[in-house]
Amino acid sequence: MSLNPSNPLAGKKIGIAITGSFCTFQKLYEELTHLKELGADLYPVFSYHVATLDSRFGTAEEHRKKIEDITGKKIIDTIPGAEPFGPKMKMDAMVILPCTGNTLSKLANAITDTPVLMAVKAHLRNNRPLILSISSNDALGLNMKHLGLLMNSKNIYFVPYGQDDYEKKPNSLIAHVELLSDTILAALNGNQLQPVLKSPFKKDE
Repeated sequence: MSLNPSNPLAGKKIGIAITGSFCTFQKLYEELTHLKELGADLYPVFSYHVATLDSRFGTAEEHRKKIEDITGKKIIDTIPGAEPFGPKMKMDAMVILPCTGNTLSKLANAITDTPVLMAVKAHLRNNRPLILSISSNDALGLNMKHLGLLMNSKNIYFVPYGQDDYEKKPNSLIAHVELLSDTILAALNGNQLQPVLKSPFKKDE
């Protein structure tokens, strides 16, 4: 139960598993800040790439500091550090935000070789919701079979998504991350937020 009846996310423990679609990180920061304002208790996990790679969107250390400042928690960035999400650190929900095509395909094939995937594996054993915020250039290409498999999997939900540039990147999908909190609330009640397909994006998004 929420600690605040007027705000169903207040006091909810939510794992935030972050993978390397770096171009989406500014919106990630905004949505995590919003979740904190709603009173959610956030537990961040980095993939190996997010923990170590610098890009034109910022350094690994800059991302680490920003996420730790927002969540008030230290980043979990090792497989041993992520394993306790199953038996000890039980979350009400977990989000992969953003969820790259690489992580999507590994998850669909039960591969556990990063801290994010270990956190997800541990979380799913508790039969609690996993929310995917997809960001993939091949989601309508080679990864489409993995997308379909996960959309039909128990306890897995999607932030509604659409094509971000159907002319230049026709196989690309990206989540409408502004719907993250609504998606989490629906998933906590066992429902997929609808419509799950919201496409195309406006040109200025």
